[in-house]
Amino acid sequence: MTGFARADGAGDAYRWTWELRSVNGKGLDIRLRLPSGFEYLEAAARERLGAKLVRGNVQAGLTVRSQTGAARIKINDDVLAEVIQAMKRIRERIDVQPPTVDGILSMNGVVSTVEIGDDEELRTALAAWILIDLDAALAALVGDRVREGTALAAVLGSRLTGIERLTRAAEASPARTPEAIRARLATQIATLLDATPALDPDRLHQEAVLLAARADIREELDRLDAHVVAARDLLKEDGAVGRRLDFLAQEFNREVNTLCAKSNDRALTAIGLELKAVVDQFREQIQNLE
Repeated sequence: MTGFARADGAGDAYRWTWELRSVNGKGLDIRLRLPSGFEYLEAAARERLGAKLVRGNVQAGLTVRSQTGAARIKINDDVLAEVIQAMKRIRERIDVQPPTVDGILSMNGVVSTVEIGDDEELRTALAAWILIDLDAALAALVGDRVREGTALAAVLGSRLTGIERLTRAAEASPARTPEAIRARLATQIATLLDATPALDPDRLHQEAVLLAARADIREELDRLDAHVVAARDLLKEDGAVGRRLDFLAQEFNREVNTLCAKSNDRALTAIGLELKAVVDQFREQIQNLE
């Protein structure tokens, strides 16, 4: 979700620059900074940003510079036409030199200054030009984020391979063999009998079943396999998958925690702890995805 983009443009008597920055975020948080007089662009700018981005903290800033000062020069065509006609009538009556351009423009009402907020036509034209350059900057930002996502997909793929390898190691652990489970049960039952010689046979049977159930991690291994397949399928999809992968990372973590809780063997516990570390790395990298 990290990226930076810039786009410059010019039109009429103005020059402008868009700068977009994006960092990681659970949802989409758009912070828009517009100069005074250009607040009317906010709704259209937010709509464009929201249409292309799904996650991330995005800062979008617009700077605008007037090339002729703060106000725009406007010629009043109606007044100018009246002045020209008046000059013609005067020359018909009096032999005088033709008026100069400077003289005409200096006459009151021919030329005026107009702020951008007072000129609806200028506002509309500038909005169209500025938003075109926002689209250009946004396309560049999305390109940055896509390149980052492609690189991260390879990293996440390697983390999934690690989870898969450790899941196979847990499945092949000698601690899961019937003989090992039977030996542990015998030891634990003997401890129970020593602690409570008069233990009821039914109670003993219940404890044995409970211990056997705790030693079985088959369901956890199957779910880890299923989550690996689901995560790989998501990484092949186009578009935003970060939130769904984040949910899968939570499921990975839940299964690994259960596996570690059920383990009564040091070697299997070590595998579970290594799995937890890889799952944590997987989840950290997902925070960078849209």
